[in-house]
Parts: sequence; structure tokens; C-alpha cells
Amino acid sequence: MKFHIVSDSSCDLGQERASRMGITLVSFYVAFEGEPYYREERDITSQDFYRMMAQRPGDFPKTSMPTVEDYLEAFEPSVREGVPVLCICLNEPFSGSIQGARNAREVLLEEYPQAEIYVMDSQLATVLQGQLVEEAVLLRDQGCTLEQAVAALEPIRESGRIFFTTNDLDYLRHGGRIGKAAATTGALLKVKPLIGYHNRGLISDGIAQGRKKSLQRVRELFYRYVEREELDLKQWRVVTGFGLDREEYDQFTAELFAGLRERGWEVPVSEPYQIGVTIGVHTGPTPIGVGILRRSVF
Repeated sequence: MKFHIVSDSSCDLGQERASRMGITLVSFYVAFEGEPYYREERDITSQDFYRMMAQRPGDFPKTSMPTVEDYLEAFEPSVREGVPVLCICLNEPFSGSIQGARNAREVLLEEYPQAEIYVMDSQLATVLQGQLVEEAVLLRDQGCTLEQAVAALEPIRESGRIFFTTNDLDYLRHGGRIGKAAATTGALLKVKPLIGYHNRGLISDGIAQGRKKSLQRVRELFYRYVEREELDLKQWRVVTGFGLDREEYDQFTAELFAGLRERGWEVPVSEPYQIGVTIGVHTGPTPIGVGILRRSVF
């Protein structure tokens, strides 16, 4: 192994998959008001925290970013052994997590001047950050050096696009994504938001009437995007993610990939992603969507 990979837990790989891939996750912290913080994917799983959210409507949790000490703990074992480190962090406009990683790097360079630590802004979030990390694992396992992996990964970051919806407008209102009047009106009309991620930020992809229609519209928006951009999906990673309801997610994913096959796109079904609570505190426990990221070339 020519370098070790670290990522913050917002990549939504989960602890079990991260361990299987040989990467280190640095946890975000999450808590309900007035209660102790949990370390995401260490003290509590995303599934368990979503269950708590579902049981406590109107009680909005909050997150706190990893500390410098958390990153030092993740970096130092590799640094001591002379192994280069690639750290892939959540999109910088969303969080100061990456600054904690940069500060930890500077601390370690004082003690280990020859250390190689590259801190990368993924420019992505949730499942797309996870896909970038998975691409880094592939490059590592192919024998790439740290420099070669960085050169292959950085150009694909801007290609990421997500289409998703959520069932509860209150979390978006609480997080300042939509106004109180819009949330109230939407709830009365049973309107669900269609939300996208593009160019390092969240965008509105419209609305749909009811949950079933909103999931259908997410799939339609994705198909239309692939057709409009004339994408060769053999060169892209396609991944789906969910919050609490696995049964609903399985149906959404089966219909999405069936639709791809009907359109002549033979795309392997990716391993499920459970969208972590770092994002879930803003969407509530019911996000479902699809993301796409270009594969690297090496």
C-alpha cells in the first residue's frame, strides 16, 4: 500500500465498509439539544440515530465537526510508519472539517518534517464524497502513488451530481434551506421538494405532489440529465442512498436501475449507501436519491 486513505464520516461509507476497504473514518459529532454528542458511526450508527429522529418529531439534532485531535489520531499511525496519507474531506463551504485536517497536518509536520499528508477538498457531499473515496481506494489498490492518485481524483470532483427528495419540510426550514411560509404551505399541500447537488451547492429541482410522485420525479430527472448530457455510463459511477426506510429505498433503486436497462444502459447496481446523519440533520430521516460521478482515468 503506497498511501493510506482517511475521510470524514460525511462520506457515508459507514464504519463496516470503511474497515473492509482499509480506510480510516474521522467522525462528525451529532446530538439533540441539551444532550451529549455521539461520534457518528463510532458511538452510534446512522440507522439508530435516524430512529431517534423519527421518534422525536420537532426535536432537531445538530452536528459538530471533527476536531484537530481527531485528525491527529487518524493521521499519526501512518505518519510514524512513513506511509503517505490522503485525507478526503466534506465540501469546504458546508463545513470546517477540512480546516481541522489541515491544522492536524501542520502539527504533524513540525514533528515529522518528511511526512506526506495531502488534504483534499472533495468538493462533494454524502454519497458522492463516498464515491470519490471509493475511487481513491481503487487507485490505491492499483498501486498508484499518492501523487498519481491526487492527479487522477481532482479533475473528476466537479462532475458530481445528485438528485434527491425528502418527506419532511420541517428539517429544511429549521436549517434555513426554505422559509417558514413555504414549509407550512408545502405541508398543507403535501408537496415534496426535489433537491439537487451541483457545482458545490444545493439547488432546487422543483416540487412534486406526494412522496410516490417525488420519487418518480427524482428518477425522471436523473434519466433526463443522462440523456441531455449524452453520458456514457460505463465511464460513470451511479449510486443510490437512503435514510431510514430500507424497503422504500430497495423499491426506488430497483425501479431506477430497471429504467436504466430499458433505456439501453447496462449499469451494475452499486452497494447501498445509508445517508449519514451529517446530512440527515438537514433532510430529516427520509432522504432518498441517486448520485453520479465520473470515474477517474489512470
